[in-house]
Amino acid sequence: MLLFLNVIYLLVAVAMVALILMQRGAGAQAGSGFGGGASATVFGARGASSFLSKATKWLAIVFFSISMYMAWHATNSVAPGAGTEIGADLGVMSQVPVAPETAPGDAAVPAATVPQATPQVPAAEPVTPASDTPSAQTPESAPSDPADR
Repeated sequence: MLLFLNVIYLLVAVAMVALILMQRGAGAQAGSGFGGGASATVFGARGASSFLSKATKWLAIVFFSISMYMAWHATNSVAPGAGTEIGADLGVMSQVPVAPETAPGDAAVPAATVPQATPQVPAAEPVTPASDTPSAQTPESAPSDPADR
């Protein structure tokens, strides 16, 4: 049943895409490349817009109806609690080893230890200016005549 619905679902989706792409947009003249005014004779006096709109609407209704049914079927077809017992069909995940179960009170949790922060940068020593380097020239030591240099 679900295989049949999946095939119909896929066909409806492809048909919806095709019908949406064939519709003429607002103000677009893309349909003229596919025959332009000749489509009015195939689909009737009002052209293809009415037919394509109605067909798209009904395909969308079928698409969402199938979607809702498959979602409902997927949630209600599995019995409650199925798949929780060990040894259930897990596919690839069945190869993963199962951790042994322990009661919540049995496991002893080690106390967390926080290391004390040690200073990584040494403390700065006060800087004293050296007495043998002059910070600025005094007026007595400065030459008075620039030609004496």
